[in-house]
Amino acid sequence: MESLLQWGIDLIIAIQKVHGPVLDNIFRAVTFLGEADFYQLLLPLIFWCVDYRLGVRLAILVLFSSYINIGLKDLFQQPRPFDINPSVQLSDVEGYGLPSAHAQTSTLFWAGIAIRVHKMWFSVAAIGLIVVIGFSRIYLGVHFPTDVLAGWLIGGALLCLDVVLEPGISRRLAQLSLRFQVLLALVVPLLLLLVHPVDHTAYFTGILTGMALGLALAHRYIPWGVRGPWWQRAFRFLIGSAVIFAFQLGLNEVLPSEDGTAFHLGLRFLGAGIIGVWVTLGAPWLFRILRLVPKAERSQG
Repeated sequence: MESLLQWGIDLIIAIQKVHGPVLDNIFRAVTFLGEADFYQLLLPLIFWCVDYRLGVRLAILVLFSSYINIGLKDLFQQPRPFDINPSVQLSDVEGYGLPSAHAQTSTLFWAGIAIRVHKMWFSVAAIGLIVVIGFSRIYLGVHFPTDVLAGWLIGGALLCLDVVLEPGISRRLAQLSLRFQVLLALVVPLLLLLVHPVDHTAYFTGILTGMALGLALAHRYIPWGVRGPWWQRAFRFLIGSAVIFAFQLGLNEVLPSEDGTAFHLGLRFLGAGIIGVWVTLGAPWLFRILRLVPKAERSQG
């Protein structure tokens, strides 16, 4: 294992021989496209303004993938390249390295969209973006090449499982009563949190719970769609994202540190759940009140 890690460091050093301020900033910008903050903006944009069903599917995939990634990182506890050779670090990051969350999530997200779009140009662009995001992690010295490869493989495997299992699961969930849908929305994420109770899993499972609760209620009481002129969609995104930012800022102020206590994890879970409910229930309700959806869709329900 040590020889494999040393090979990875040698490769990073070889790649960084051409690094400089311009390239460093370019790859820091590229790597942002795999950050959680980026997906926290892009997923609501898809959900509110582009394709409701695709947004839901991608959000659930990303949340489950993030949970699995954290579990695998804590299981393997593999150091990052700069933990062994500090000279290769070109970006700040914390935690373990294997597998790369950027590689794993970008594979799920962009390949997942490509499967739905069915356009050759988009598939090529998606593959290119996945590769460049993964390479940026190696260039910046925050991941070994094997971390990135593992992320691609796990992301691809999760996407394959989704393609095979999602239609049947969605059909069965739709047949359940509201009571059972709410029960599942609470129980499944809480069980996942109990399996691996850390700060990040509390956040991701909390959002998953909130989104699932909101979806179950919105489907029955606030039916709506993403159609409408560009200005309506733009205002939806701006207003909805501003509220998410405010919630996130407030959550970070209330919970500034990760103390790992049950009380801290509970508050983290609850706060993230509020964000999830906002995305799938609160925001659509407000958009209808503010007449930011077409009149025909406001009259439904």
